[in-house]
Amino acid sequence: IRGFGARAQFGIRGVKVIVDGIPETLPDGQGSVDAIDLGATSQIEVIRGPSSSMYGNASGGVISIQTEGGGPTPFAEARLSSGSYGFDKWQFKTGGQTDKLNYLVSVSDLTYDGYREHSRAVSKQVTGRFDLDLGNKRDLLTVVNYTDQPQSDDAGGLTAALAATNPRAAWPTNLLYDAGEELTQTRLGFVYSMPVGTHGSIKARNYYAWRDFANQLPVQSSGAVDLTRAFGGGGFSYSYDGTWLDRPNRLVTGFDFDDQNDDRLRYDNLQGVHGNLAFDQNEHVTSHGVFMQNELSLNPKLLLTLGARADQVTFTVTDHFFADGFDNSGSKSFDRTSPMVGFVADIAPQVDFYANYSTSFETPTTTEFNNPDGSGGFNQNLKPQIARQMEVGIRGSFRPKQRYELSVYRINVDNELIPFEVPSTPGRNYYENAGQSGRKGLEFSWQSDLTDRLQSTLSYTYSDFTFVDFIDSSGNNFDGNVIPGTSKNVLYGELVYRPMGGWYASGEVLYVDKQYGNNANTVPVAAHTVANLRLGYDAQIGDLSFTPFVGINNVFDESYTDNVRLNAFGGRYFEPAPPRNGYVGVTVNWKFR
Repeated sequence: IRGFGARAQFGIRGVKVIVDGIPETLPDGQGSVDAIDLGATSQIEVIRGPSSSMYGNASGGVISIQTEGGGPTPFAEARLSSGSYGFDKWQFKTGGQTDKLNYLVSVSDLTYDGYREHSRAVSKQVTGRFDLDLGNKRDLLTVVNYTDQPQSDDAGGLTAALAATNPRAAWPTNLLYDAGEELTQTRLGFVYSMPVGTHGSIKARNYYAWRDFANQLPVQSSGAVDLTRAFGGGGFSYSYDGTWLDRPNRLVTGFDFDDQNDDRLRYDNLQGVHGNLAFDQNEHVTSHGVFMQNELSLNPKLLLTLGARADQVTFTVTDHFFADGFDNSGSKSFDRTSPMVGFVADIAPQVDFYANYSTSFETPTTTEFNNPDGSGGFNQNLKPQIARQMEVGIRGSFRPKQRYELSVYRINVDNELIPFEVPSTPGRNYYENAGQSGRKGLEFSWQSDLTDRLQSTLSYTYSDFTFVDFIDSSGNNFDGNVIPGTSKNVLYGELVYRPMGGWYASGEVLYVDKQYGNNANTVPVAAHTVANLRLGYDAQIGDLSFTPFVGINNVFDESYTDNVRLNAFGGRYFEPAPPRNGYVGVTVNWKFR
C-alpha cells in the first residue's frame, strides 16, 4: 500500500491486518495471512496510507477482514476445484441463524504441487464464527481458527539467465538444503459490545494465539529455525455519538495491549537435517497504545477529524546460548505519538472533497533485528521507520451506479527499513535504515454498472518512490534511486457480464510497470500485463443451487516475474510466474427451510 510492505520477503510488513476486529499482525509489526480463510470471508476493507493514530505499529495501511456470517437461513455448502500444476482444493461450510446465535463453520483442504520445482504446498484450515445475542443490544462474537501447513517448499530466487532458460527450476542450493517451512497455528478471539447510555457504546476484545513454526533456509550455518510463539492481547474502546458545541460529534477513545513471546532456536542445516544447535534465545515483545479520534460536523457540509495515539513497544531478548562465549541479552524500547488531522467537505451533491495529514511509525520486527554477523541479541544500529503523509482527494458518484475516487499524496519517510543479504548467509535477509525516502503518488478508481447486466471496475496508481538520502553500510550512495520492489504505473480493469439464464463471465487485466530488484537500480524487472478469464453458471433447483465454473489464468501466456527478491546475493532476484493455466470447479449449496 503506497510502497509500504514492498520489502517483505515473507508475510506482511508495513500493513496492519485485522480479522473480525482482532489483529493478525504481531506487536512487533510482522503480519501473516496463512491463517486467513478467504473462502469464508465476506468483506475486505482497505485503509490506504499511514494510520498509526488509530492502529499503532506497522500501519502504512490497514486491511480489515470480516469473516462470513451464517445468514438467516441455515445452509450447507460444498466446493470442489482442481487445476494446473497439481492444484486441488475442497471446502465445506455450514451456517445459519437461531433465535440468539448466528454461526458459520468452514473446513478446507488445499494441495498444490506448484509451477516450479520444489514449490509444493499443503494447507488445512478450520474456521468458526459465532455471534451470540445476549439481549439488550449486547453482543458477544467468538472467532476460532486452526491452520495446519505441513509443507510449504521454497524454490528460491533465480538469476536472470536461469529464469529465462528454465523458469520452472528451483535454485540448486534450495534443493540441497530442502528450503521451506511448516507451521500450525490456533487462534481464539472474543469481541464484546454493548450500549452505554443513549449515545454511547463500548467494545472490548481479547484474543490468544499459539504458533509452531519451522523454517529451513538454503544455508548451512544456523539455517534451520524452530520457533514456538504465543501471542495475545486485549483492548477496550468507547464510542460516543452525540453533540459537542451544539454540533453533531462522534468520539472514539480506547487502549490496546498486546504481548508476543517467542522461543527461537537455530540449528545448522545439514542438507535438510538438523545439525548442532547454533542459537537459542527468547524474544519478548509488549505493545501498549492509547488512542483518541474525534469527528465534529462544523456545519452540514464540513466534517473535521482530529486524532492521536501514543504507543510504547518494548523488545526484550534473553540469550540461552553461551557456547559462543557471549551473553547477548538485552532490551530496547520505542515510544511514539502519532497525530492526524483531516476534513471532508460536501462541495456538491454526491461529491466530497477531503484532505488529511497522517503519520505512522514502524519498528523493526524480531526477525529484522537479526545481527548480520550471526550473533544473538539486537542489531543496535536499527531505528524505527517514521512516515508523514499529506493527502487530498475527491470522491463521489454521478448518474445511477457510477462511483469514482481520485487522490494525490506525498509521504516523507525517515529511517526506511531496507533488506540486504551477506555472502556468508545467502537467502537470509538483514536490515539497515535509509536516511530518508520520499513517496509521491496518484490513485484513481471508477466502478460502474454500465447496464443491468454489465459491471466494470477500473483503477490506476502512479507511484514515484525514491531514496532522498541513503548511503548504505558499505558506503554506496543511492540518493535519487527508485525504491526497489515498487512500480511507477499499475493499471487494473475488470468486466463482469451476467446475461439471462444464469450464465456469468468475468475478465480482468493487470498491468504492472517496470521495477528494480536492488537499491542501485542496476537490476531491472520487466513490466508485465496479465489477463484472466472466468465463466460459470448458476442453477437453482428448489432449495439446491448448483454452480459449475471454469477459469483461465494468464490468458495470453505472458512470461513475467511475480515476486522479486530484493537485494538478493548472487543475482537471485527472480521468481518466475506460471504461464497460461486453468482450473475447474463446482459449488453446491443446500438451504434448510
